[in-house]
Amino acid sequence: MYYGVGYRPHTVQRAALGASRDGQLQAIRHEGHQETSTYEEFTEALLSATRFMHSCPNVHTRHRIAPMNVHTPTYMRAPGEASGAYALESAMDELAVALNMDPVELRLRNEPDRDEFKDLPFSSRSTRECYRAAAERFGWAKRNAAPRSMRDGRSLIGWGMASATYPMNYAPASAMARLLPDGTAEVMSAASDMGPGTWTSMTQVAADTLGMPIDRVKFTLGDTRLPRAPIHGGSMTMASVGSAVQAACRKARDDALARADANDIEEAMERLGQIIEVTADVAPGDETKRFSMHAFGAVFVEVAVDPDLGETRVRRIVGAYGAGRVVNPKIARSQCIGGMIGGIGMALMEHSVVDPRNGRVTNANLAEYAVPVHADAPPVMDVIFVDEHDPHVNPLGVKGLGEIALVGVAPAIANAIFHATGKRVRELPITPDKLL
Repeated sequence: MYYGVGYRPHTVQRAALGASRDGQLQAIRHEGHQETSTYEEFTEALLSATRFMHSCPNVHTRHRIAPMNVHTPTYMRAPGEASGAYALESAMDELAVALNMDPVELRLRNEPDRDEFKDLPFSSRSTRECYRAAAERFGWAKRNAAPRSMRDGRSLIGWGMASATYPMNYAPASAMARLLPDGTAEVMSAASDMGPGTWTSMTQVAADTLGMPIDRVKFTLGDTRLPRAPIHGGSMTMASVGSAVQAACRKARDDALARADANDIEEAMERLGQIIEVTADVAPGDETKRFSMHAFGAVFVEVAVDPDLGETRVRRIVGAYGAGRVVNPKIARSQCIGGMIGGIGMALMEHSVVDPRNGRVTNANLAEYAVPVHADAPPVMDVIFVDEHDPHVNPLGVKGLGEIALVGVAPAIANAIFHATGKRVRELPITPDKLL
């Protein structure tokens, strides 16, 4: 897998923050070095979030690529934003400690009104609401700020938090809708479903747009002969394919009702007695030139650390997300839980050991490369969706949830570990030997 598919690139980052005594950021410097292969250049958005996440008049970022004798890295779930957020949000926590200020309050004091890097307004940004909703659900007000001050029996308890963000991606897509005389519908697009519920959510969009019961709508995907769709990645499927499905179904419905002079789609199709087939194409407009478009979130974590063994257990995660319209809350919650568990792996377990003699990964198997299992999942993984209406991002008003849920988890865990132990660990994963 490491050689044929790729892996998240190793990064070395330096983050420096300057702030006034009242917590107002005055300067941010964030530099990152990232590996690539000698035969291809791969870069990812390692520093992009630093440029707009927190308000600051002086921001310097520098991203350098190091060609190495390794295979080409690639996008892993929540690509560069996940790695970059670890450095930025850990540094924000260190700053909060230095200022003797609550980490949430520090972020609220530096909440920007617009994207200061692009000098554009946000299409929508619900970060304040995410901080407050997650903090209230988590019980953050009960936190004793002093490190090593909270215990449960012999375990050291730590509470930490971090911000999360991921861009809204929207790509050209097409879909076809067919209305049949028996009052059913077939909708199709050459999308794919690797498990996030694309089949179900697209059927929902189609049924809602057509005004038909969901059991009378069939959605077909996974065939290159169908209308063209973008890759199944970048948290863009619902924004792109969903918008195309909506457009095709709306066009088909309007055509049927107009031709049959009816107000009900089933009555219209019965009158017409023939198939109506339409195709619709959608593509981004000039909104990206007028707005900065991102999903935002806040992640709160509770950990328990064994003071003798250095073992860390995640006991609770609460995440609040402002991600536009949520089409299917159950599927969306599952996406977020998956991101949370992936973030646990990033923070505490997952580590590729590279042999410096030949550049090969020595633990490229599931016996030696640890990933979270059921026993590692906390009993509480709470997901909150902030009500957010964004008319600018795409016709459906969605921002995507596939990747943002992982972005803030690792720094939130690291910040919680510092609160529990008083030890600041800057290198992932945070294994027991680093806490002893």
